[in-house]
Amino acid sequence: MARGYSRPPLSPRQKLFVYNGGFLKDRRIAHILKSAGYDLSFGLPKAQDLVGVWGHSPTSKRGEAVAARQDVPIVRVEDPFLRSLKPGRMGEPSFGLLVDHRSAHYDSRVPSDLEKILTEHALDDTALLDQARAALALIRRAHLSKYNLTRRDLPLPELGYVLVIDQIKGDASISKGGANADRFAEMLLDAQLENPNARIVVKSHPEAAGGLRAGHFTPKTDVERISYVTQTPSPWDLLDGATKVYTVSSQMGFEAIMAGHKPIVFGQPFYAGWGLTEDRFPVTRRQRKLSRAQLFAAAQILYPYWYDPHEKSLCSLDQVIYGLEAQTRAWREDSAGWQASGVRLWKRPHFKAFFGTHAPVRFSDNSAEGSAKTMRWAKTEHSQAPAPDVLVEDGFLRSKGLGAELVPPLSLALDDLGIYYDPSKPSRLERLIEFSPNLPEACLARSHRLIRQIVKTRVTKYNLPGLVPELKTGYKILVPGQVEDDASVRLGGGEIQTNRALLERVRYENPEAVLIYKPHPDVVAGLRPGALSADAIGLADQIVEQGDPISLLHEVNEVWTLTSLLGFEALIRGMNVTTLGQPFYAGWGLTRDLGAPVPRRTAKVTLPCLVHAALIDYPRYYDPVLRRAASPETVVRRLSSDASTHASPSLRILSKAQGVAASIKPIWR
Repeated sequence: MARGYSRPPLSPRQKLFVYNGGFLKDRRIAHILKSAGYDLSFGLPKAQDLVGVWGHSPTSKRGEAVAARQDVPIVRVEDPFLRSLKPGRMGEPSFGLLVDHRSAHYDSRVPSDLEKILTEHALDDTALLDQARAALALIRRAHLSKYNLTRRDLPLPELGYVLVIDQIKGDASISKGGANADRFAEMLLDAQLENPNARIVVKSHPEAAGGLRAGHFTPKTDVERISYVTQTPSPWDLLDGATKVYTVSSQMGFEAIMAGHKPIVFGQPFYAGWGLTEDRFPVTRRQRKLSRAQLFAAAQILYPYWYDPHEKSLCSLDQVIYGLEAQTRAWREDSAGWQASGVRLWKRPHFKAFFGTHAPVRFSDNSAEGSAKTMRWAKTEHSQAPAPDVLVEDGFLRSKGLGAELVPPLSLALDDLGIYYDPSKPSRLERLIEFSPNLPEACLARSHRLIRQIVKTRVTKYNLPGLVPELKTGYKILVPGQVEDDASVRLGGGEIQTNRALLERVRYENPEAVLIYKPHPDVVAGLRPGALSADAIGLADQIVEQGDPISLLHEVNEVWTLTSLLGFEALIRGMNVTTLGQPFYAGWGLTRDLGAPVPRRTAKVTLPCLVHAALIDYPRYYDPVLRRAASPETVVRRLSSDASTHASPSLRILSKAQGVAASIKPIWR
């Protein structure tokens, strides 16, 4: 089970008899229920058994009839408040379930399990409330909601409006929540009367905006002061611009509370009655006063069963947030489609998998067509071509195996400003690092956990195995060799452009130290230039060609590097690092920098700040098992197991051929 509070599985297990094919057709639902301690069954239940129904859907009548006849309890199953990227009607499985032994959470006639928590649970545990505040901060920062086909780049109404939230006609949360269709007309009228000089903005439901179902309000042009939001901006952006919020029973009313509003409520949703709403039709039995953190902890941590599809197990809310954030980011960036240039043939299938889930990826060096955005592999020179929208490069948790051996990456970074290894101009990564001291504490706590996970699993960029030989005694400095024609050396190496020059400088600065030189794996494999000449080999006291770099780090006292990522990996493991070039991690107060300074880099950051920028905010990740966007935490687990991507047999043959056939370099690099 993941860290922090989460709902534990039922003990002892119980049989749950179902009469709705959806419980079985949707394998995710069946798996979550099984993980939660319920054994799905058919036939007639006995006294000790349960009947499961889906909320108050039309199919629930079958189960209710059987439960009444057999005199057994009913369990109502529903979607959680962070459900998925797309609505369930679009075929998207959920990240969890609400399983209620008393009532549906939206049925105000009978107290639900959620209401019992809100009424009777102490909700005073500091760790629980801290977890709630942290999770809320992550949700707000990622702009997540129940459904997440929402955008951050859509035009918003001018600040200072009154927000009225529409819902789907016939939704059970309306009728079971003490309201009806007339209540929506009443709500809109009251919003106008109570705010005579304000603009009224009506927000459509996501399923209505997507044409899946009808809402209560139809956009009209002849009503003064009223405008309609029929597109899908982030609900948090809309809430931030509102002065008041009116709702019947929408989940967005719950989010309005979390955004700092006291919404005016015309129904009886689960979040009404706790002192955080203005209730026009109060639930008289609800008298307790709660804080926002207490309401959030009950509804989002203690009540749901959360599920991690990558691990196929129950999990904490945090894991759901990380996974849903990755999927939402991918949709927001990819849904317009991409036109990619400079992408070699062997990379193209992986690019399609990585960026083409929601819209096609086309490969062309011509001007972009239609609404597609343009990307270009960063190391490809196209001086005559128009500047792309973004440059693409490998991330820092890449693969099990070398890129030069044509092993596809599990992380790629999109940069709309420059590229991280070119210090001559700002990059998106540099901006993220500069801003990182302002990150919420929840983000830094996540970064701390990711650092611990990486250190524990011994994950690196390429994750190459091998034993490290016994090292010479003395004060040992590790000097990572690099590929001499690599862009990070050409652009960020300054006066040092060769491995010989690198070793000469380190030896000059450390005449008595034991220099351990580790050539770059691509150079050792004969795939890239950078081998030491015979007369330069003596500059090092020992050369270690093979072996796990993490094991090597544990055997040395410090690291001196030009721009190698091994310097960053040493920082993650708490080592002293001296830089002679201008890598992305230099200049922030974490390294001893002997190379030319980058004047722009003035912020002083902590290691968690740097890691959050470089490993969480900057790259995107791909799970090769589920073939979908994933969090860095998931990819670290994949890289530490046997489930990461390897080169296909044909690509392995090509990677070997490239070492002896220089003429095909343009194909593989």
